[in-house]
Amino acid sequence: MTAMSPTTSDDTVGADCQKNHTSTDDWCSCFETCTLPKHIQEVALIELRENESARRQAISSFRQWISKNADVQNVITDENFLLRFLRAKKFSLPMAQQMLLKYLNLRQRFPMYFMGLDCMIPSINELIDSGYMFVSPFRDNEGRRVIIGTAKGFDLRKYSNRDLGIVHIITYETLLNDEVNQVVGFTHFGDFDSITPAYITLFAPNEFATLIKWGEQSIPMRHKAIHLLNVPTPIKFAYDYFRTRISPKLNSRLKMYTSLSELQENLDKKVLPKEYGGEMPMAEMIRLWKQELLANREKLIALDNMRLLSDKNIITRKTKTEINHSLIAGFDQINGSFRKLEVD
Repeated sequence: MTAMSPTTSDDTVGADCQKNHTSTDDWCSCFETCTLPKHIQEVALIELRENESARRQAISSFRQWISKNADVQNVITDENFLLRFLRAKKFSLPMAQQMLLKYLNLRQRFPMYFMGLDCMIPSINELIDSGYMFVSPFRDNEGRRVIIGTAKGFDLRKYSNRDLGIVHIITYETLLNDEVNQVVGFTHFGDFDSITPAYITLFAPNEFATLIKWGEQSIPMRHKAIHLLNVPTPIKFAYDYFRTRISPKLNSRLKMYTSLSELQENLDKKVLPKEYGGEMPMAEMIRLWKQELLANREKLIALDNMRLLSDKNIITRKTKTEINHSLIAGFDQINGSFRKLEVD
């Protein structure tokens, strides 16, 4: 099957929707900014429970919650920004609200990686040119953009952990500005051939673990497939550790290959650079990707205006446990009162 470009409609996306046909002609009638193709709207309905009514009500409630929330400041409230959280949480408003709070918290806890997302910073621009991370201009067979990472251009003597982190977040935030990407999710491909154990020293162990775990919980991306090629034995322990920090769902979507031919059996060659069996040279893919980065540059820089003033309302595993203990204690107290009444 031929891969499609980011601007090409492909009726194969969401083909399963034909089995559950639902009219979507009027879904976007009251949303001037809705540009989702009909077949993507079908995917949104089946996978995310998104329809015109859910969309309208959720956005309105989300905006009201933000306007009344004293814990946040200058939060972006346009549809595109709010929908990325709603879609990531399948239109569960409480879960989307929590994800937004966690997202803001992550940005402020790690400003070196999440603030100042400017693709024109010389070191960032050079790193992108090197092919460290870019995005294929073609969509895969599922309609997803493919994020491509190669370690060949990352010189440990020249670039820092901040440079590495900034390139990743610039990539993710740029892609999330496209609503189709929010719906269909992302495919990842990484070639680890040039990675050595020295790369592990870029991050403190606790920092690395937190970034992985919090990143999955806080960044509103739908990671649908992760393909890893040439993972060296000396860093396999880091790979194994990474797997302990991500969710079982994400773990199930991660595949590792030892040969290019094996990779190509699972990932359409059309989305890959010519150097990996595709048709378009990597340099041309990078050039096109940099055009997308420049088109979104101001939006990414503007993210720094948002603030989380307090994290007291972020629900964590600890607070969930405390809430459960409180509920159990309350039930015990009620049960005790009834037992006392029965005795009396």
